[in-house]
Amino acid sequence: QLQLVESGGGLVQAGGPLRPSCAASGRTFSPYGMGWFRQAPGQEREFVAAISLNSGSTYYANAVKGRFTASRDNAKKTVYLQISSLKPEDTAVYYCAASSTSYGSSLLYPQVYNYWGQGTQVTVSS
Repeated sequence: QLQLVESGGGLVQAGGPLRPSCAASGRTFSPYGMGWFRQAPGQEREFVAAISLNSGSTYYANAVKGRFTASRDNAKKTVYLQISSLKPEDTAVYYCAASSTSYGSSLLYPQVYNYWGQGTQVTVSS
């Protein structure tokens, strides 16, 4: 089993930065493709960003391109989501997820992930 714990959410003003992180424990971390998803109240969970095994490939939703940057430190078993220029519409619970089978563009789809964290709340005030 692999356990994922997100942290680093919070209440920030629009235009500000934030860097949620996701710490993994349990199984070997490096073989997994990692993703970030978010879910706003009354909305479905949506893809935000993903990063491949060796950080060679990253993928972003159109709504966050240029503002969000995914990274990972396999030695620390941690993935990060650097967010700049937050907008009120970024308000959501942010989840990280790990896939033991997918490393490429299929990381955009939630069904390829077999481990999920509990989420961290990000609230952006206008």
